[in-house]
Amino acid sequence: MIERGRLFIISGPSGVGKDTILNKFLPMSSNCKRAITATTRTPRLGEVHGAHYYFYSREEFLQMAENGELLEYTEYNGNLYGPPKKGVEEIQNSGKNVILEIEVHGGLKVKKMYPESVLVFIVAPSWKVLEQRLRDRGTESEQDIQTRLKNARFELSKAHEYNYIIINDVLERCCERLGAVISAAGCEERHMKSFIESLRLPPL
Repeated sequence: MIERGRLFIISGPSGVGKDTILNKFLPMSSNCKRAITATTRTPRLGEVHGAHYYFYSREEFLQMAENGELLEYTEYNGNLYGPPKKGVEEIQNSGKNVILEIEVHGGLKVKKMYPESVLVFIVAPSWKVLEQRLRDRGTESEQDIQTRLKNARFELSKAHEYNYIIINDVLERCCERLGAVISAAGCEERHMKSFIESLRLPPL
């Protein structure tokens, strides 16, 4: 019988490098797979439907939500985001851990529905570095940048509700930390119960 994979939720302010981390980490991990999130936002340059996100109109997205097809959904910067249930469950049932990158509101919602999920919060080394990373992307207007920085203040206020906090200072080091978190989570007592119970202990 295949052991069901665990659910890891990755969150953090826009610009901390969540996508960069996962793009580096996932090819090195044999037991983790990223769940694709549905969104109503416009694709950025190079983003592909079904690979980076599922891009839908607002009407299509809300219909999916009404049909109960989303794990949860929330609005962020004027756009809707939500992971389809089917994709998450398929990954877990295959025995792989699910890596779900969603914003803080969504992460905390999922934690309430799935208490066994593990929350990982990614932060930049400093506020100055975070702002510079947003500007270096060159994909947002000044107004968008200020909105994202305002949202970052709120998101950072919720970091204490996450299980782990990882600083994205050096990419390779950050990936090592994420791998360590996933390994440690797999050794939690709640995940080892079936193994302990399977041991045939000798009589006293």
